[in-house]
Amino acid sequence: MDKITIGIIGSGAMGAGIAQVVAQAGHPVFLFDLNAAALQRATAGIQANLRKLAEKGKLSPEEAEAAIGRVRYCKDLQCFTSCGLVIEAIVEELGVKQAVFRDVEAVVPADCVLASNTSSLSIASIASACQRPERFIGIHFFNPAPLMQLVEVIPAVQTRAGLAAEIRALVQSWGKLPVICQDTPGFIVNRVARPYYGEAIRLLEEGVADAATIDWALTELAGFRMGPFALMDFIGHDVNYRVTESVFTAFFFDPRFKPSFTQKRLFEAGYYGRKSGRGFYDYRDGATMPEPTRDEALGRQIVQRVLAMLINEAADALHLRVASREDLELAMTKGVNYPKGLLRWADELTPAAVLQTLDALYEEYREDRYRASVLLRRLARAGQTFFPAPAEVAS
Repeated sequence: MDKITIGIIGSGAMGAGIAQVVAQAGHPVFLFDLNAAALQRATAGIQANLRKLAEKGKLSPEEAEAAIGRVRYCKDLQCFTSCGLVIEAIVEELGVKQAVFRDVEAVVPADCVLASNTSSLSIASIASACQRPERFIGIHFFNPAPLMQLVEVIPAVQTRAGLAAEIRALVQSWGKLPVICQDTPGFIVNRVARPYYGEAIRLLEEGVADAATIDWALTELAGFRMGPFALMDFIGHDVNYRVTESVFTAFFFDPRFKPSFTQKRLFEAGYYGRKSGRGFYDYRDGATMPEPTRDEALGRQIVQRVLAMLINEAADALHLRVASREDLELAMTKGVNYPKGLLRWADELTPAAVLQTLDALYEEYREDRYRASVLLRRLARAGQTFFPAPAEVAS
């Protein structure tokens, strides 16, 4: 797949970002969108971004102009007739994506790989619209694509053997960090990260602490870059709530992924966070951010509970072979910038200690939300860790 021509469907922020990534990596690119205004914005944005990289010394002026010259903009799918890979980055609606790929498949070469950048939809469902679903795969970038290193590579049940490894190597050649995961709801990041938001909201709803204090505990005491409430406001509740609801539904309403009414009400009110001026915090002119209660004992209690839930989700993903240990760790440190991989973090705390926290919560609440992963329970019982220590070398 060396320097194949790549087609991108959709010239919004994500599509334009992917186009910039692959153009910088030396690929000829066709960026397709029926919306002329969107294409114009994408053109200006890609050119400005690449020239800014040259100004900062991260690219030479010649490299920036060469990358700019590799991107062609088109409003007709016929531009994809020479593509070896086509990546779709449009609205998260299954029917729309399926219809687009039916049209794309009619014009691309027989050996062209088709991919979706979906963050929440089944790859198998999208692939089912294709005449040759064996060439279909998920390639999920994180926003903004030029800056975020992680890319999730998701083979569908129909994907031919070997294609995931080929795409992983291709993505690595773009300077990215690819991980391979099963076609399950949320893939790795949007599945494993759900308790960071959900358990924080539960603590808020119960009055254990306010949003500012929970954010303080998880940033200052645990080392997360952003607290869950600040992060939800940054992402936007129109996005974050919908993903939570989508994952909950896709998991057949498993209580571990249950959305909260607190966030739903913000979503319904249009209080999306920073983008609307209000969310869990008030961002309007003249508003002041609340001060946290810097009680270390309370903070440690908050961290213990949220971290146990995150570790449990990572453990279950490993148990169900959603991804390898290494890819799970890479996804959470590079995809959402966690301070440590959750499985190694569990080893530091010991699986037995994490299990004790979860079992205490289950005993208190009697909710399946707090059921411990069978893998965590087995490791705790055997006194083992997720990453066994290497055998000592005999002296």
